Amino acid sequence: MSEPSSEGEVRPGLRERKKARTRAAIQEQALRLFRDQGYERTTVEQIAEAAEVSPSTFFRYFPTKEDVVLYDALDPLLIEAFRRQPKDLTALRAMQAAMHEIWGALTPDEMAEQLERGRLAYEVPALRERYVLEMIRTVGLMVDLVAERLGRPADDFEVRIATGATMGGVLSAMVPLYESGLQVDVIDAVDRAVEVLERGVAL
Repeated sequence: MSEPSSEGEVRPGLRERKKARTRAAIQEQALRLFRDQGYERTTVEQIAEAAEVSPSTFFRYFPTKEDVVLYDALDPLLIEAFRRQPKDLTALRAMQAAMHEIWGALTPDEMAEQLERGRLAYEVPALRERYVLEMIRTVGLMVDLVAERLGRPADDFEVRIATGATMGGVLSAMVPLYESGLQVDVIDAVDRAVEVLERGVAL
């Protein structure tokens, strides 16, 4: 997950928007090639050619082939959306609202791309270990954000457990898609996960 932007940060300039478009184009072409011919059989050179950039340009945006799958452009947007939520919402409901705001605004093609990234990270052995490490880092970042929202220390045990349970619940709701390609309504899956988490675990 990407680091949060500082509060009050100005709208990205032309250079930053151009870089974002280039990064998105590289990732889009990479996912298309992975889908068409498989992750292992696709080379960086093929991705660069499809995106009409040089291999050196590819590596300026993505240090490895794994990174082109794991990079998530929505992460900073989700962080900003979470911080914007009304203070009368619980942290769990604020997370839900942020996901509705950002994920709910995606086009069908954009949503399919996000789900394709998740499927690859779940299925491809070369990606799975990195994906787990990214999830651990993401949980740590969310713990910091939730603690900040609640005015509690980042090492607060309850904050860490509750945040980890929330992130794990949302991920678990997505697993059916990654495992068997079942069609999952992401927003509905998030809402159902939130309902279970709010009821508490009493298995």
